[in-house]
Amino acid sequence: MRIASWNINGVKARLETVLAWLKEASPDVACFQEIKSIDDKFPKAPFEELGYHVETHGQKGFNGVALLSKHPFEEVNRRLPGDEEDEQARYIEGVVAGKTQPLRFGCLYLPNGNPVESEKFPYKLKWMDRLIEHARDTLAREEAFVLLGDYNVIPQKDDAARPQDWVEDALFKPESRARFRTLMNLGFTEAIRATNKSSGIYTFWDYQAGAWQKDNGIRIDHLLLSPEAASILTSTGIDKHVRGWEKPSDHVPVWADLSA
Repeated sequence: MRIASWNINGVKARLETVLAWLKEASPDVACFQEIKSIDDKFPKAPFEELGYHVETHGQKGFNGVALLSKHPFEEVNRRLPGDEEDEQARYIEGVVAGKTQPLRFGCLYLPNGNPVESEKFPYKLKWMDRLIEHARDTLAREEAFVLLGDYNVIPQKDDAARPQDWVEDALFKPESRARFRTLMNLGFTEAIRATNKSSGIYTFWDYQAGAWQKDNGIRIDHLLLSPEAASILTSTGIDKHVRGWEKPSDHVPVWADLSA
């Protein structure tokens, strides 16, 4: 079963690009971030025509996440627990039945946090604290669980072409990276790093300053696997070529194959 994550940067602006990738890659489960659409306006029909069940947690013009699956959803939960007043659409979780066991997927769009001196950075850190608590509770179920999405965190220096440029950025601040490590230390396996220790592998290239042409990228899209999911991991990949397509997102798809 192939599980993929992609920040598509607007479903309406990127619809044809996203459909082309789905036809090429044919993931069993796809997690999208930044759909930038309310639920009622999300264009489900083209995805359903490709054989996908679609669940969304949307917001007008900003944020928004979606889960697509070739298998029916047995359970769907929207919103990250821990703050009933948080209105930003950044988390959706679903369960599907695999051939050998059920699989749980948490699709997230973690806050960017910039500018650091604004209220956005404390919101990012509080959101990460809530994510850690939810992940701890979910891991206690001892299920095959994949927590995937746009984390807006550069974990290590090797995950940026020019780490010196990111020192004061919320994505690379010590507080953000420390919380990512706390999340990992709950017992997750970071799928890409479990199979590829190389530097120079990125998932995001800014639209500005020729970042794509210069390969000035960062790796901020991650798939974290519970022990039960990590035990059935067979391979991973980053579909870098999609960044070179017409009307691309600034992110590219990241995927993992599980024998489930």
